[in-house]
Amino acid sequence: MHNILFSNNVIVFLFIETLILILQIIAFVLSLNIVKLWDFKSNTSTQYKLEKRAYLIILIIFFSIVVKIFMLPYFAFSLDKLSTIVPGAMCAAGVITANDYGQYLLVLKIMILFFMGIWLILNALDIKAKDYPYFKIKTWLFILIFLFILFEYALDILYYTNISTDSLVTCCSTIYGVVQGTGLPFNLDIMKLLILFYLLYILIIVVNIQKLAFLSAVTNSFYMYIAYYCVVYFFGTYIYELPTHKCPFCMLQSDYYYIGYFIWASLFLGVFFGISSFVLELILKQNQNKLYIYSNIFISLFVFICSFYVLRYYFINGVFL
Repeated sequence: MHNILFSNNVIVFLFIETLILILQIIAFVLSLNIVKLWDFKSNTSTQYKLEKRAYLIILIIFFSIVVKIFMLPYFAFSLDKLSTIVPGAMCAAGVITANDYGQYLLVLKIMILFFMGIWLILNALDIKAKDYPYFKIKTWLFILIFLFILFEYALDILYYTNISTDSLVTCCSTIYGVVQGTGLPFNLDIMKLLILFYLLYILIIVVNIQKLAFLSAVTNSFYMYIAYYCVVYFFGTYIYELPTHKCPFCMLQSDYYYIGYFIWASLFLGVFFGISSFVLELILKQNQNKLYIYSNIFISLFVFICSFYVLRYYFINGVFL
């Protein structure tokens, strides 16, 4: 435990997370007062003061959210570095499963990232509108995000303080080394999973072109689930060039040119824009056409990267794995 807490990457991570939390506490306290009294149509001196204070709060929230977004890949990077001091770990997979908090923490961080992305879009639309029509909505959303971040920070502390350097953890080859067919969703085999992978991709493109918000959200959500398994159990093996190596984390390492960050980021962004188009339509009662375009771009980038490694391997070796 001593080695974990005093690891340089952990110190940097917790230090930045603490600074972000302090900034968001300040923004949270000020936001509670502003959201109660806010009335943009009012010409009173109180409203004028609130607007000046709101500008500062928005700046603090925006800065903390942008930094927070970059903290997720750094979290994965720090876990990978910890694999050198955690017995049995070959990559971040072993470290994240070193205790009962890790996987819940990772899911929570991804969920918070989604809400922060929604806030950034709302903020951009709000500023563009000049009369701040979405100020209260984005403020309440920030309050929700802040509550999640408080919980996340507590999980961060619990997670890092409960990683043992004395007992062995499970390596990625054991965690993801499930025999094909039994570890895949709906008991599919690899070929059927791949067919579903590409069919869903085509469906997402069509649905986004048609601007069908609800279908886009549903399809993208299901696609993220299927795509995860495809990357771990098929595409990842071509990145590693080893049919028995199935891991979503090793591809984040320098040995594979950090390609995992591009793969998972493009998948998340594609799915995020697809789902957010529906969420924002519910909130704002209007279609956000650009989000469908962004969804198609990032989903296509994700599919291209995954497919590239398969085709590259085939052209070089003349066979598939």
